[in-house]
Formats: sequence, structure tokens, C-alpha cells
Amino acid sequence: MFYTIGEIAKILNIAPSTLRYYDREGLLPFVERSGGGIRVFKDEDFEWLSIIDCLKKTGMPLKDIRTFVDMVNQGDETIEQRLEMVQVRHNVVEEQIVQLQEILDQLKYKCWYYETAKAVGTCAVHDTIGLEEIPEELRYIKEKMQNLG
Repeated sequence: MFYTIGEIAKILNIAPSTLRYYDREGLLPFVERSGGGIRVFKDEDFEWLSIIDCLKKTGMPLKDIRTFVDMVNQGDETIEQRLEMVQVRHNVVEEQIVQLQEILDQLKYKCWYYETAKAVGTCAVHDTIGLEEIPEELRYIKEKMQNLG
């Protein structure tokens, strides 16, 4: 089946202008064009578009994604370099997950903090709450915050 740039953009939930930009930047060498010069996408292009989107979401710069695409097109002699690029992005994402988990935990603590304050009508309640009264899964956040101050 064939798709227009608008159809593929809708399926991937990205702007058609993004796909046009990617094409201009050399990220979509697989895209064919109709006789009238219109970009035509095929079902098998989804895998390419998916990995490009994945790499972009990891924060990989477009120039590095273009290098990755070029290496794929060079064939098996670039497997090691591609693996290294993917491993670097993997490590970056793992670090981001750790950071985001810390942020989420702090937000969970603050939700508990304000829910408790709301229930009694004042944040001053937290001046008298002992560590044992804080839900167990949130205690380490309180301890961490105390150690920072």
C-alpha cells in the first residue's frame, strides 16, 4: 500500500513539515517519488520512520541520525559502529529514566504533602509530623530533601 506524506504524518502523529524536513536533511533516502514528484511512502517505510523517530526522541542530533542512516545503507561493514551508536543512546535513555524517576518520586511526595496539608487546612502540620508518619515509600525523599538543606 502507498501513503501520501499527509497520511503517513497522521499515522505517525507528526507534522508533514517534519517529514519534509527529514527528507531535505537526508534522513529518508528510501522515500520514492511519484511521476509528479510527490513523496510516496510504502508499508516497509514504517520501520525506517520508526527508528528515526526513536533516535530523535532519545535526543540524538539529526546529523548523527543521518550518519546512522548512511551507515545502514553502507551495509554490514558498519554493524559495529551502528551498535555503538545505539548503545550510547540506550545509556542516555537509561540515565533519563533514572532522572525522571527521581522527579516523579519528588512529585509524589509533594502530592502527599499538600493532600495532608489540605486535610487539616495548613502546611504547618508538616512541622509536627515525624518521619514514621510519612508513607514508607516516600520517606527516603523526605530524608534526601533534609540532607540537601
